[in-house]
Amino acid sequence: MADDDNYPVESDRRRFVKGVVGGGVLSGLLTVGAASVTMATTPSGGGGGRMDYRGAVREMGPAPRGLPQIPIEIDDEGYLQGIWPEPETVEQGSTEYQVSRTEIAGTEYSTEWYQYCGVQTFPGIAPDADGQDAYFRYDTSASGDYPWMEEVSGGDRIHIEDLEGYEDWGNGIGEDGLGKPATATWRSQNVAAENTIPIIVIRSTRIEEMAQDDEWVAETCPQGCVAYLNKCTHFCCVPGYKRLGESGNYGNGDDRIYCNCHQSVYNPFDITEQQLIALPRPEGDDE
Repeated sequence: MADDDNYPVESDRRRFVKGVVGGGVLSGLLTVGAASVTMATTPSGGGGGRMDYRGAVREMGPAPRGLPQIPIEIDDEGYLQGIWPEPETVEQGSTEYQVSRTEIAGTEYSTEWYQYCGVQTFPGIAPDADGQDAYFRYDTSASGDYPWMEEVSGGDRIHIEDLEGYEDWGNGIGEDGLGKPATATWRSQNVAAENTIPIIVIRSTRIEEMAQDDEWVAETCPQGCVAYLNKCTHFCCVPGYKRLGESGNYGNGDDRIYCNCHQSVYNPFDITEQQLIALPRPEGDDE
């Protein structure tokens, strides 16, 4: 980072700039707020429009809706990956496009849940993206988010054993024992840094308890692991979980996913059905 960076480290606004470069700038005025986003209800490319999704509840702040959840699978070797259904071709009006969708626990899950904040332009969001798999991989630029992540290497896949000790993990921010987090990227191998898809994963006893009574959580959060697309729905910033001490000044932000740019707070332990205006992928991404 250049020495003439105008944003102080304690504000962590640098992370906001990175998030906007990767999302808001690409999607332009469509990401300014909920009112502007609704202008994109008529798709011109791959999909788009109003749909139901599952996500972390927004508890406070200007964000119009919660963070979309990424359903998780754990492979036979213990590596975490986001569910990415086989692409299919559908017709909307006179346009054919590809979509990845399936039914999980009675809910239609679609990768169009992540088509907002410019992410719809990222190579990895295309259903049949070349060279992309669905594993969660550590990002070298985020290795300092949590002390334990200094032991991992960028590009490595997240393994369930990496999240051991989640029952009492803490870092001095908020309450200990709520869950052990990791930041990573998804479907972002060999793409430009500004086109990586940021995610956050948390392994928590709270998620394990929710899975006992919630079929959706039981099917999408194996072994207490939950994942979200880490793009604030307000202005495309990159939030954090237990990453800033100042988050405690905003509701329960020190025990939540907190976006320091405009103080939106999301509860990762409250997953509900919500509505999203998905933006269409650009023409050509589904070719």
